[in-house]
Amino acid sequence: MAPEGTGGRRRTGEDTPPAGGPPHHGRRPAAPRGCTGARRRRRGALPSLLPEPPEARVTRDADCLFCKIAGGEIPADVVRENEHTLAFRDISPQAPTHVLVVPRDHHRDVASLAAAAPGTLAELVRTAAAVAADEGIEAYRLVFNTGEQAGQSVFHVHGHVLGGRAMTWPPG
Repeated sequence: MAPEGTGGRRRTGEDTPPAGGPPHHGRRPAAPRGCTGARRRRRGALPSLLPEPPEARVTRDADCLFCKIAGGEIPADVVRENEHTLAFRDISPQAPTHVLVVPRDHHRDVASLAAAAPGTLAELVRTAAAVAADEGIEAYRLVFNTGEQAGQSVFHVHGHVLGGRAMTWPPG
């Protein structure tokens, strides 16, 4: 019979609690103090969603269309903005609601943004949801094209918030 508090299974091997310590319920113990974090990253831990340090930020690209829009140098039909993101209507809408959501800082595509500033990517998604709510659409598509062959034409990460009609699948 399994010992009490083990969920009906016997403790064996790695899930045996250390002597004098509490059980860790089948999970590996935390990395030892002083661990560089490499062990956690190898096991697939998610990066922190805290804002990145200022030195990690890429601010502007002088030749980037969306950096110029975010900086107020080029006009746009802005529907929502905050410290980190800007949302404006697409000049060639593909749906009744077609709004682009961009970070104010320059990042080439969504993959590089996710690697450099996961907190900003999360803010981009929250802004997209707020845009959809502001536009009165309950169902919407959020699209990030990554690379020229995928249809990315401006190499500053941007999410397309599309809604206001039924979307078909596959999209392309």
